[in-house]
Amino acid sequence: MTRASLDKQPHEVASMFDRVAANYDLTNDVLSLGQDRVWRKEVAKAVDARPGQKVLDLAAGTATSSLPFAATGAYVVPCDFSLGMLQEGKKKHPWLPLTAGDATKLPFKDDVFDTVTISFGLRNVQDTDAALRELYRVTKPGGQVVICEFSEPTWAPFRTLYMEYLMRALPPVARAVSSNPDAYVYLAESIREWPDQPTLAGLLQKAGWSKVAWRNLTGGIVALHRGTKA
Repeated sequence: MTRASLDKQPHEVASMFDRVAANYDLTNDVLSLGQDRVWRKEVAKAVDARPGQKVLDLAAGTATSSLPFAATGAYVVPCDFSLGMLQEGKKKHPWLPLTAGDATKLPFKDDVFDTVTISFGLRNVQDTDAALRELYRVTKPGGQVVICEFSEPTWAPFRTLYMEYLMRALPPVARAVSSNPDAYVYLAESIREWPDQPTLAGLLQKAGWSKVAWRNLTGGIVALHRGTKA
């Protein structure tokens, strides 16, 4: 599966995220009406990081998502393809080993991490299948993947309302709070084109993951997918 339908090359997407890095966390909080904090707590529960474990937090942005894992005593590697995001994250969290990396060609050896996780970043990778295979490659046997991503609301009337918000309300709100509102128009379109829960589960299985399951959050606006490396 590729993301070519959105007409942006990887370097263009990276540049887009570089431009929104300064206000990224604040903008996400506003646009999600504070729900992003709830979703991150659910990711932390699913990852269940423990002292001595190695956790890869892919598409970590400014590394805000990595903090709950680090707080448990786990060794966390925040990884992102946007240098702007990483630079902003290094200002805020200089003790974390922020690492530049492409999700389709990760700069890590095989069988390194106990858990690999990615939140709200998989849909921005141009080749989803390649990214899922790379996550599988760098995970230890018996390790797990946790993916938190926007998905398809399960209740039809709510789904219609949600799509209206994405395409009509989100851009003007983004203009008010973001340094690069056009980026959020792209993000809204990427959410609309992203596969639903069963389709993503199928892609995980195709990449080699077993015991694949998902749980809906906020009525299916977001889904938490999990899998195990046998």
